[in-house]
Amino acid sequence: MRGHDWINTSLPDELIVEIFSHLHSKSTRDACSLVCRRWFRLERRTRTTLRIGATHLFLNILPTRFSNLRNLYIDERLSIPLHLVRPQFPLFFSFLSIPIPISSFLSQGKRRPTDDDDDADLDSLCLSDAGLSALGHGLPKLHKLGLIWCSNVSSDGLASLARKCTSLKALDLQGCYVGDQGLVAVGHCCKQLEELNLRFCEGLTDMGLVELALGVGKTLKSLGVAACAKITDISMEAVGSHCMSLETLSLDSEFIHNKGLLAVAQGCPTLKVLKLQCINVTDDALKAVGTNCLSLELLALYSFQRFTDKGLRAIGNGCKKLKNLTLIDCYFLSDKGLEAIATGCKELTHLEVNGCHNIGTMGLEYIGRSCRYLTELALLYCHRIGDVSLLEVGRGCKFLQVLHLVDCSSIGDDAMCSIATGCRNLKKLHICRCYKIGNKGIIAVGKHCNSLTDLSIRFCDRVGDGALTAIAEGCSLHYLNVSGCHQIGDAGVIAIARGCPQLCYLDVSVLQNLGDMAMAELGEHCALLKEVVLSHCRQITDVGLTHLVKSCTMLESCQMVYCSGITSAGVATVVSCCPNIKKVLVEKLKVSQRTKRRAGSVIAYLCVDL
Repeated sequence: MRGHDWINTSLPDELIVEIFSHLHSKSTRDACSLVCRRWFRLERRTRTTLRIGATHLFLNILPTRFSNLRNLYIDERLSIPLHLVRPQFPLFFSFLSIPIPISSFLSQGKRRPTDDDDDADLDSLCLSDAGLSALGHGLPKLHKLGLIWCSNVSSDGLASLARKCTSLKALDLQGCYVGDQGLVAVGHCCKQLEELNLRFCEGLTDMGLVELALGVGKTLKSLGVAACAKITDISMEAVGSHCMSLETLSLDSEFIHNKGLLAVAQGCPTLKVLKLQCINVTDDALKAVGTNCLSLELLALYSFQRFTDKGLRAIGNGCKKLKNLTLIDCYFLSDKGLEAIATGCKELTHLEVNGCHNIGTMGLEYIGRSCRYLTELALLYCHRIGDVSLLEVGRGCKFLQVLHLVDCSSIGDDAMCSIATGCRNLKKLHICRCYKIGNKGIIAVGKHCNSLTDLSIRFCDRVGDGALTAIAEGCSLHYLNVSGCHQIGDAGVIAIARGCPQLCYLDVSVLQNLGDMAMAELGEHCALLKEVVLSHCRQITDVGLTHLVKSCTMLESCQMVYCSGITSAGVATVVSCCPNIKKVLVEKLKVSQRTKRRAGSVIAYLCVDL
């Protein structure tokens, strides 16, 4: 019979829940939940992961609405969901996920809050110890919990939760001002804990971390410590003594020295990931890592000023399984250190060199000759690395898929031609302010790298329309950023529009020669476009913008500040023609009162005084 709901009348709840459990895309699950009240209720029962803003207002209903929740992330930086503002329409607004500022929520009361009330009102919305205790009571089977910048949570709330959620395996306390007693309770109660993040937990001291290591040392696999001024080598010695299964360690502290890292290196032989930003660590600590941590796969060194090539040589000699190396602002490293890595770490797949001014062409040549499995290379602010280095990479690294070049003033077209001919699996190429790279290099990429989907060429003055035409003929781009390439005009962007119909993101900001013709072609051919940046394009007018947005109905974000040809009528057109629009960045004077009323929540201003 026409109009009869056969699915809901024939299928029991258990079968629908089973079907929902096989939907792995969040957008698909959300769409299913909007079909009817029953599907909305049943879909919630299959949710195992939830991320929400930090407010106590709905913590009591979480266990009943999401009975199978196992992973919960509470982030105080997130806005309050809109449905909390309209309790008189709970079902309708619970379908929505549009965030609003906390100040808007506070203004819904009987009177407008004054400045004196702001702190008290905000505190009343934030997650408290009582809310955390109630959360533990309602969701005792939680496996992963994130409390991101929940500043009102103290040791009392954490201890209460730890006593109830004894199956907890991952805990993120970033930005929480918890003390030692809370961490001690976690160590005593959560015996299955594997991951712990203590970044910016300023209230902790060595006592809390030592007790935690004693309690969960046998299971702990990942530990992050940053900006904890009272955490010293004593804590690291306890970690080295009790956490023999530790696999990931991230340290950012000026209070940790060689002694602490030596203890970790000697006591945690299964360490696989090590990230260090400790200005008081020297070569001796890295030598211990190279000698003892033979399973190390990822090493990231940030702002190191007290170690030299000797430390990196120890890593190359000992850590044969190293696959990912990041070197940022390591001023005393030279080509010899990179040579040791290339010679010893043949399985290297990812390399980032950022601001290491003593590393030059020769060091990267060694990488190109020896690391044939390299898939990602990032060179940032490397003025001493020239074309010859990338010639070697092009010859030897056939599996390269991602290349980032930022402010590499000595790299030009010859290097890009070598990369294009040798690394034909390239999928992502990002170049910024490399002024020697021009049409020749980019044309070679378009000719040979047919798998390229992500291209960013920012402020490269020698790249013009011919380069984009070659890219459009050879590649099917999803992402394109040509901001600041002044030689690019309508012809290049039109070629992209016609050759890359799958384009989802486009940044053409600061292109003075770009006009309405390109916008019309984009609207006609790129229906999948979701984000577009048009800022500082002075020749684009309301006419071109209208052609663009009327066909690109999937558009979610449009940035168009300092576009002198776009008026309030153009802004209104964007808002009215794009049902999925979430953000419009524009000058305040170009937004009419009617547009504010219709779409005030999606309008963002570069400067409130414009």
